[in-house]
Amino acid sequence: MALKPEPTTPQPRPRHPQHSVQHALRVLESVSRHGDGVTDTQLARETRLPPAELRPLLLMLRREGYVEQVADGAYVAGEALELVGAPGTTRRELVELRLQQTLDQLRDSVGAAIYLGRYVDGEIRVTRVAEGPLTPKVNEWVDFRSSAHASAVGKCLLTQLDRDGRRDHLSRHRTARLTSRTITSERLLFSKLDSQPPTVPVLDLQEYALGTVCAAVPLTAGAAVGCLALSLPVEHAHRLRQAADALNRRATPMALSLSL
Repeated sequence: MALKPEPTTPQPRPRHPQHSVQHALRVLESVSRHGDGVTDTQLARETRLPPAELRPLLLMLRREGYVEQVADGAYVAGEALELVGAPGTTRRELVELRLQQTLDQLRDSVGAAIYLGRYVDGEIRVTRVAEGPLTPKVNEWVDFRSSAHASAVGKCLLTQLDRDGRRDHLSRHRTARLTSRTITSERLLFSKLDSQPPTVPVLDLQEYALGTVCAAVPLTAGAAVGCLALSLPVEHAHRLRQAADALNRRATPMALSLSL
């Protein structure tokens, strides 16, 4: 008699970063309404999130300082969440400081230069960089605004635009060949962008610059289009996948901080 295969536990599908941010915001709204604390059971009821989704969100929010767990197990607003209610100028300064500290910590833990990219007014912009003597940033030998088709930052931002938005961008910035690995065909580029899963890091394997490999993950905060990226010298390419996975794990808390 043939043996029945052992049942396997279905693995949850990776969630789009934007969905995780939306759910985290729902949790924070619920926590904010309960000054004396709220239990995870009540949070699940108010946010309508199943325990399997709520638990990792609460762990992330505790780690980032947005919520704290008090002696009776209830959750209250943490220091990072209280910043949201601070006066405008003070809040902006504190949030900017916290953002740079987070990027610096990520640089040190991953061992790579870290970048924050935005798509603003039709242009690619690298708004923040965390680098160091052991983690130098990539040499911007071609303006990032003109190399979206080749860089991890650019391709990750383009994946978040619709086809009309991509065509508009490429009509202003031609797909020049920067290295022998650069994709210059608009059709092939769009095909790759369309097939890119939102939960998988976008890679640049010496497409922008010889000697450098990069990875980027989307940071979708409301209507804003952004990304978190890293670069490594090609001799460290064996670390790229692991570094990119670490980058991906930081996407939700980083997008959340940009949403608040």
